Amino acid sequence: MSASLSTPRSSTSVTAPKKIVLPDLVSHCTFDLGINRHRKQITTETKKWLFKGDNLVGKKRDAYHGLKCGLLTSMCYPTAGCPQLRVCNDFLTYLFHLDNLSDDMDNRGTRTTADVVLNSLYHPHARHAPARVGKMTRDYYKRMVLTASPGAQQRFIETFDFFFQSVTQQAIDRASGAIPDLESYIALRRDTSGCKPCWALIEYANNLDIPDDVMDHPIIRSLGEAANDLVTWSNDIFSYNVEQSKGDTHNMIPVVMHHEGVDLQSAVDFVGNMCKQSIDRFVEDRSHLPSWGAEIDRQVAIYVGGLADWIVGSLHWSFESERYFGKSGRQVKASRVVELLPRRA
Repeated sequence: MSASLSTPRSSTSVTAPKKIVLPDLVSHCTFDLGINRHRKQITTETKKWLFKGDNLVGKKRDAYHGLKCGLLTSMCYPTAGCPQLRVCNDFLTYLFHLDNLSDDMDNRGTRTTADVVLNSLYHPHARHAPARVGKMTRDYYKRMVLTASPGAQQRFIETFDFFFQSVTQQAIDRASGAIPDLESYIALRRDTSGCKPCWALIEYANNLDIPDDVMDHPIIRSLGEAANDLVTWSNDIFSYNVEQSKGDTHNMIPVVMHHEGVDLQSAVDFVGNMCKQSIDRFVEDRSHLPSWGAEIDRQVAIYVGGLADWIVGSLHWSFESERYFGKSGRQVKASRVVELLPRRA
């Protein structure tokens, strides 16, 4: 990594830090922010879809409303038609609530959930779907395949499979208390983020049919990776406070602190610099796109624009959602100061 760590501060301090200062990622990202005009409609429809036959009450229902997933979807797919935007919003909402949706399964382990979900994707028209998560998977995927290109369908399933493999490893690490080294963490986090299936949804949402060899080009892959890194690493910064209060160490900040021997603010600054470098890398790669002919170039430009929408949309949404900063998101966005929560018992 080219980001430089500051000199480790003394670890003999008696008092733990009470706040952190976030990096200014919003100002570093100069991409245009858009919001899809179908936001209100798909938000209402997805809410009915998610709550159908469910017992999402109390804190779970409040968490859904505070999440503001419809806003995230509308920022990340700003030009999608209403049916496509609805599928994207159903998927993102379902992804955030996957734990809740698998409550009715005999085994809540990630492997069991993965089996149900992937079986539903490979056999969307099969009748047997005992678990609610399987029924919901079939429901949104049957709508997706109506217009998604074969390549987008394949990439969606393959990358969702990678997601489940990586969250299984994450669960193993969490249970053992193991903290991976930075390179191993980055490799795993690129799949646990769930971004890769969302990149396939960029193709679907914009009715693209880009050949496999173009999608496999090193520049296209690098652009997707840079966008994934920005979304994922910035999320680790924004979610750190809530996660540290739970004792969760599967986050880049404690990984950097543990393996590099730096204090909390130095680790936040380091990860923030990595985020800025990922934006810079995206801009640089975008300026070196090769040409595949007029029609393919047109579709590639839309796809790459969709990655940029995800970068800028996820940054702004993180302060609008209540998931990371409660109802203080806009205040935190302005001041960049986060008061640390106490560790839960």
